[in-house]
Amino acid sequence: MAAGRSAKLSHSRSVRLLNSTLAGALICLLGLGCGEHGSRPASSGVEVYFSPEGGCTEAVVNALRQARKTVQVQAYSFTSAPIAKALVEAHRRGVRIQVMLDKSQRTEKYSEADFIQHAGIRCYIDDQHAIAHSKIMIIDTQVVVTGSFNFTRAAEQNNAENLLLIHDGGLAEKYLRNWKEHLKHSERYHRRL
Repeated sequence: MAAGRSAKLSHSRSVRLLNSTLAGALICLLGLGCGEHGSRPASSGVEVYFSPEGGCTEAVVNALRQARKTVQVQAYSFTSAPIAKALVEAHRRGVRIQVMLDKSQRTEKYSEADFIQHAGIRCYIDDQHAIAHSKIMIIDTQVVVTGSFNFTRAAEQNNAENLLLIHDGGLAEKYLRNWKEHLKHSERYHRRL
């Protein structure tokens, strides 16, 4: 009886070790967790970045520089000057940019929403939720930028955040469908003077 039980335990440990090894290999193949702060850009798969000071902002800016046709943004907080600048540069290259922000971006002070609107980019406010907390970019209907990372300076320099760049057209289409559902109930942003 003890020998049979020992064999079962040994087999169980072997299965767990094999599953753990396979999971680790899959994570590395997808680019998740194979680098401390980030992974190399890929034409397919997933890139992962961490903050503070882990290159999240740079990864977003680089992804925007590669945009050729469209960028849809959904953001809770948006105060990152480098990301706003990259959006404006993409807009000037002829990329169709649309930005949807939480109602907290409607402020008395000059905000990134004002900066984006002033640059000629369509900006919308989603005020139908307690918080419109998504942090998403859909680039050329092929790349999804998402994670806990807000598009802010604090998220890059002070917070513990994560950012994923997912190169998957099928997944991007699902995010785009959800983005469009939120656009239906959002208002066009206009600076209130």
